[in-house]
Amino acid sequence: MAHKSGFVNIIGVPNVGKSTIMNALVGERISIITSKVQTTRHRIMGIVNGEDFQIVYSDTPGIIQPNYKLHDSMMKLVYRALSDADIILYVTDIYGDHTGKHELVDKLNRQNIPVVLIINKIDLGSQERLEKLVGDWKRALPDAVIIPLSAKERFNLDVLFDQIMQLLPESPPYYPKDTLTDKSERFFASEIIREKVFLNYQKEIPYSTEIEIEEFLDSDEILKIRAIIHVIRDTQKGIIIGKKGSALKKTGTAARMDLEDFFGKKVFIELYVKVNKDWRTKDYQLKRFGYK
Repeated sequence: MAHKSGFVNIIGVPNVGKSTIMNALVGERISIITSKVQTTRHRIMGIVNGEDFQIVYSDTPGIIQPNYKLHDSMMKLVYRALSDADIILYVTDIYGDHTGKHELVDKLNRQNIPVVLIINKIDLGSQERLEKLVGDWKRALPDAVIIPLSAKERFNLDVLFDQIMQLLPESPPYYPKDTLTDKSERFFASEIIREKVFLNYQKEIPYSTEIEIEEFLDSDEILKIRAIIHVIRDTQKGIIIGKKGSALKKTGTAARMDLEDFFGKKVFIELYVKVNKDWRTKDYQLKRFGYK
């Protein structure tokens, strides 16, 4: 039997469940998930291997109208994912009416790349609503395969996997068969901490923060992490820390628990907060944090 291998890139507007789908397909918690938009900032690969196949999934930031250079960098990742895909999973949901409203839909119609249109969260909507959306998307993307799905309930994930296997091209594996992702352990540590910032703070705070892993010392018994939470204003620093450090302690405790689950060992974590006014708008800062 011939070996199949390819890049399956996941794109869509924010908050439709791309990261949930990615994690479900990979079977590991690769991408962080919150209810806030723009949680995913990087392109994150998750690799699934079988005896005769290798699927390289790629989660991408949500499609947005850029407001500053960080957003520009995020959108570059989306368009790069279009150019190197063997299969595109375009994710929408039962709530959205995104058909034909973005130039990306026109681009998908012009490209000769298989598209699987996923309507996620169908457990939250009516059959009538679903049928209308399927009809709308058939008109917007006539060549796409449409799969209604609930990633949270794991409904139709097997149908999606079977469709991906049908479309996957014949190729030798691109990565060693024991590879799970292209990202480092330090990257996942920073993402887990950033997820807790998104969950524990409101309004503009999560979108103004970036995590820098300053120290990552791993031994058999314990993992020691020192991380800096960068913010863009002095007032945000005070909010992140909280009264007598209570808010920062809560964030650190939540992060430590997830880090211990992720790495399978005891974790000691130190968090500091630093004002870095230009990190979202300066090229050298974005490059430092891995966005360029």
